[in-house]
Amino acid sequence: MADPRPRRPARPREEVFAVARAAIAEHGLARLTMAGLGKQLQMSAGHLLYYFGSKDQLLLETLRWSEEQLGSRRRAALARTEDDVWDRLTAYTGLYLPEGPGDPRWVLWVEVWGRSPASAEIRQGQLEIEAPWQADLVALIEEGTASGVFAPGPANDRAVQLRALLDGFAVPLAIGLPGVRRAEALAQTSAGAAALLGKR
Repeated sequence: MADPRPRRPARPREEVFAVARAAIAEHGLARLTMAGLGKQLQMSAGHLLYYFGSKDQLLLETLRWSEEQLGSRRRAALARTEDDVWDRLTAYTGLYLPEGPGDPRWVLWVEVWGRSPASAEIRQGQLEIEAPWQADLVALIEEGTASGVFAPGPANDRAVQLRALLDGFAVPLAIGLPGVRRAEALAQTSAGAAALLGKR
């Protein structure tokens, strides 16, 4: 005999990630419960745990999904060869930095960094998620160096340094430190990039 109880279809993973990102950005991972998230999605906590295993894994997979969404925009901006290399670097920087205090993507990053020391899995996932940002920046710096827009120098090292500069401006902006503004962060990182790369 067929089970008369209607079964709810499983939520698409994209919907789970979107709701999780919003919930983590609003309340932080510590206050997020699988039961509470499941209630928002009309799913059981057990169902979520079956797919993700733990809150840490949910956090990591939500960050991965979030970065994949932005990655398509980054790749499109960097593929605009009608724009010069400096304009494309400016576009990269604009996508990298938070939109403002509480930017959901950056709240996820802050949560991941806070859990990395205690979890090799989180650290490895973080490296994998960061890798496309690094690779795209290295390629852009190599192009700028080859065309004479940037001074000669090791592209990988300079990409690491530039991303460290961006992270340094991003975190205070993302957590909403008083007096920190996106426009000023963009101007400061642009000046830093010009000095680091030897813009000509």
